[in-house]
Amino acid sequence: MITMASGISRLGTESAFEVLARASAMATEGRDIINLGIGQPDFVTPGHIVEAATKALRDGQHGYTPANGIPELREAVAENISEYRGVDVDPSLIMIVPGGKVTMFFAIMMFGEPGVEIIYPNPGFPIYESVINFSGAKAVPMALHEQNGFSFSAEEVLSLINPNTRLLIINSPANPTGGVVPRGEIDKLVEGLEAYPKVTVLSDEIYARMLYDGRQHISLLGYESIRNRLILLDGWSKTYAMTGWRLGYSVWPSQLIEPAIRLAINCHSCVNASAQWAGIAALQGPQAPVAEMVAAFTRRRRTIVHELNRLPGISCVEPGGAFYAFANISSIGISARELQDKFLNEAGVATIAGTSFGSHGEGYLRFSYANSTENIERAIERINLCLFNT
Repeated sequence: MITMASGISRLGTESAFEVLARASAMATEGRDIINLGIGQPDFVTPGHIVEAATKALRDGQHGYTPANGIPELREAVAENISEYRGVDVDPSLIMIVPGGKVTMFFAIMMFGEPGVEIIYPNPGFPIYESVINFSGAKAVPMALHEQNGFSFSAEEVLSLINPNTRLLIINSPANPTGGVVPRGEIDKLVEGLEAYPKVTVLSDEIYARMLYDGRQHISLLGYESIRNRLILLDGWSKTYAMTGWRLGYSVWPSQLIEPAIRLAINCHSCVNASAQWAGIAALQGPQAPVAEMVAAFTRRRRTIVHELNRLPGISCVEPGGAFYAFANISSIGISARELQDKFLNEAGVATIAGTSFGSHGEGYLRFSYANSTENIERAIERINLCLFNT
């Protein structure tokens, strides 16, 4: 019998990919499946980005690159951060990574070990809790509540900090809830963190460009008092419909960038060369495709929230960002996982149980509106029939 390290048993997973596999298998068998589960824009990568990658390959960009990314891309990221976040960042503190998960994995493994506590949003992206547990640290949930739009309360977050706390994870706009933390709560949090100078912050801002109703993104990178202990996570996957390119970036405090680069060397060596040139084209090229995609999500958000609120036993607050609706299904009287399976098996609609994002997700389902308005309307009609026949 093979004996593995005990830490492997503590690793969780991302249920969206499990549901995607089941939905894909059902579709292969001939079922008509509408996927409102996976968090992936249903847009193609803009042509000028694809062409930049193709040109890089034709130009011979086939070899290893620096572990922290090619200088041209790190400089482009610094310029983009200055433009959209109003903050100047030294390119030497930027690291290019193969997807946003790498940043969270490196940050959590850098601080997590037995006896340490790491605070994370719950419901939240499942990989946070999974990697915290894997590291041996204690995962401390920061509860997000529907009544305040799934924003956190700075007072509640600060109350969770103790001498064992090493890392605090923030995600706004958020997956799975679409919640956006208002400036007032971020101001309070940053002010309160002055009393805890040893707590590092990982700010996951991968959905920063996907905001609605005139909201402006408030980046933790803009708070000078915590810059020396802030790790920023962002990338290209969502904003530029580049999920399969596996391209992300992070900004590290000066004392952490060298350990982060060492982790990269030990883990993946470097990021795909041609993808990095595509990343430059994305940041420096036309931004109209981004605006068009967000405009489409704005219309779909209006549709899905309206339609969900018409269903018996379901209610849904309007998300402020990202492309997820986190619907309250507690009145239906069965668990989120059971309802997820029911909708997939009986209605042919893929959704994700709220418990896939933590214990505080019970009583909710996540609907991704990264699908056409027509498919969203068809999916809700199927769900309505499924509930009516229950």
